[in-house]
Amino acid sequence: MTFPKNFIKATKDFSTPQKPIAAPLFRKVFTVDKAAEAQIIIAACGFYKLFINGKDITKGALAPYISNPDDMVYADQYTVQLNAGKNVIGVILGNGFVNCSAGWVWQFDKAAFRSAPSFGLRLVCDGITIESDQSFKTAPSPIVFDDYRYGEQYDATKEIADWNLVDFDDSDWSNALVATAPRGEIRVCEAEPILVQRKLKPVSVKKLDQGYLYDFGENCAGVCQLNVNGAKGQRIEMRHGEMIIDGKLDVKYLWFPGNEGGVHWEIDEKFIHKDVYTCNGSGNEQYIPSFTYHGFQYVYVTGITEDQATEDLLTYLVMNSNLTACGGFSTSDKTLTALYDMTVRSTLANFYYFATDCPQREKNGWTADAALSAEHTLLKFDASTSYREWMRTVCKAQNDKGALPGIVPTGGWGFSWGNGPAWDSVLAILPYFNYKYRGDKQIIKECAPAFEKYLRYLLTRNDENGLLAIGLGDWCHVGERYTTPKAPLIVTDTIMAIDIANKMAVMFDAVQMPKQAALAREIAAQYRAAFRANLIDFDTMTVLGECQSSQAMAIYYGLFEKDEEHAAFARLVDFIHQFDDHMDVGVLGARIIFHVLSDFGQAELAYKMIARPDFPSYGYLVELGLNTLWEKFTREPMESLNHHFWGDITAWFVKAIVGIDYNPTATQLNRVDIKPHIVDALNDASAYYDSNYGKIEASWQKQGEKVMLNVTVTESMIGTIAPQNGYCFEDKSSQKPLASGKYILIKA
Repeated sequence: MTFPKNFIKATKDFSTPQKPIAAPLFRKVFTVDKAAEAQIIIAACGFYKLFINGKDITKGALAPYISNPDDMVYADQYTVQLNAGKNVIGVILGNGFVNCSAGWVWQFDKAAFRSAPSFGLRLVCDGITIESDQSFKTAPSPIVFDDYRYGEQYDATKEIADWNLVDFDDSDWSNALVATAPRGEIRVCEAEPILVQRKLKPVSVKKLDQGYLYDFGENCAGVCQLNVNGAKGQRIEMRHGEMIIDGKLDVKYLWFPGNEGGVHWEIDEKFIHKDVYTCNGSGNEQYIPSFTYHGFQYVYVTGITEDQATEDLLTYLVMNSNLTACGGFSTSDKTLTALYDMTVRSTLANFYYFATDCPQREKNGWTADAALSAEHTLLKFDASTSYREWMRTVCKAQNDKGALPGIVPTGGWGFSWGNGPAWDSVLAILPYFNYKYRGDKQIIKECAPAFEKYLRYLLTRNDENGLLAIGLGDWCHVGERYTTPKAPLIVTDTIMAIDIANKMAVMFDAVQMPKQAALAREIAAQYRAAFRANLIDFDTMTVLGECQSSQAMAIYYGLFEKDEEHAAFARLVDFIHQFDDHMDVGVLGARIIFHVLSDFGQAELAYKMIARPDFPSYGYLVELGLNTLWEKFTREPMESLNHHFWGDITAWFVKAIVGIDYNPTATQLNRVDIKPHIVDALNDASAYYDSNYGKIEASWQKQGEKVMLNVTVTESMIGTIAPQNGYCFEDKSSQKPLASGKYILIKA
């Protein structure tokens, strides 16, 4: 279907906290001779809600997408049934990403695309075409303020009854204004819509100062549905947050009160994470915010009476992209079960079209966060379509030199800080895992030009030794609030550049681009040679930095030769023992260290480091009673309590403990090797993964001195079954061909 040619808007001015402008309503009445099916396409700079003859047909929350409109403008398509005679189109526009006042931290308030929201619409039915133009009528809606990060304010006394019905009199409404056409490419959004997944009722309601604190028991993302019988003009404020400090809902840790001298805090404090509803006094009123969402467990409500402060006042509408589950893990071990659930909750709370860093403070598409979480996410949910859509915007954000910003979408922020190979690795890692787990070659073909451009860009950033140190490193090192990474940047950047090039080589091969594959392998070899020449002490097999992350990353990404690996691994174990068998890493090291340990026969140590209850460990988070993963491993809560980029331990649960190693070389979609590690502290473990070749299931359970291993695969799958961690089959063999069945394992 042809995209609309004209975009329209309600005003020339855009809303600000100091001068709010209500979200505009638009309507257009038209006539068709007979009842018929119509096709509609609507593109928006901002968010929209679409109505046909009073019915809300919008695909989900925050439609159509979250993007930089100078790069990409998104549209949605609908098929609707029209009535014979008069029909009416209704649209509400929210500011969305085109006008983010609260995004000043990342300079979205200065973005070149900042403007009042606008949309383009085209309806086609039996030769009749309706196009958005100045004949559309517009008026202010009761949504008197909306911001993607701040929140929304709704004044029900300003509601316009029946505004989206055919017979409504819009004679006193204004005509729409012609908007400047957006500069970005217009395309139909393919990403899964954002839908309500669950509804939570509060687990407690407590009187607190002048208001009431609602605790929903889970830290998720979404909005609250307000149900109230209020007096006309009654103003109800709902402030959302993650934690209680000194008995009160905290908002400072969720924001940036000290940035830029705190000059923004006076405004921010009034708006952040707050939705406001003004009652019209009509009886039972219901309000659901339209153009924002929040990450929260608690809501502090003011402006209500004691009689109104019931558990039915608020319902938590938990939302995220509508991803299909494709994998799972279970065990009777309470710590691992809790950690898996925490990771799932954080992953979903941070999936709003793409992987965000957190659902409250930022809601940004940080590139490293998505890269670090890609594998464990794809082992749980088929996010391949959403990933492919977001990668289109990542490629669009690449600049002429080949560099990538640290966040996507961006208005230009993130090129001078917040990027570098560890963050830029998303360009390779996300398509690679999309290909490995879902066989997606389309994403490779679309990203291939950006691959080559980025590889050539990296070479321009080499130092005199052919090494790299240009971005962020082993971020969020465990410890206190601002612990400095122990792994030197020159180590982590160069290693990640090697991994990027190697993964791109595999993908170039997959789409028959041999010259580009050869280039990628040559660049990887150059960086590997430079690394080995400058950053390894071969007398001790120790990597520069002498720390867990440096050593583990060098082993995992192949910087040692085979005959060097065991000595290098022994040094890694030394570093772990020096820290009393605790992890001493940032997010880059944490992503791979447990895989390295189990690959070299130390699954018991990996489990101990993860599950132990004392700080720093994942088990410590469970001991604190958390239900999501924190941004940083600190003793006390700080900043965001809902991040997903520490969640790769759940991939380790599936790949190492249960042993489902699917498509290990990313070249055989019908291959899986079952390599369970029977951990002493566990009694059982099971997992599944729905592959393109059918469901893969594996489980094991201890029965006295023996272990019963169950494997279920389709006949079309190939691979091996090879127990690890000192176990073998009952007949003393160490490996068998892949086949469904029940196997008895014993200690070798």
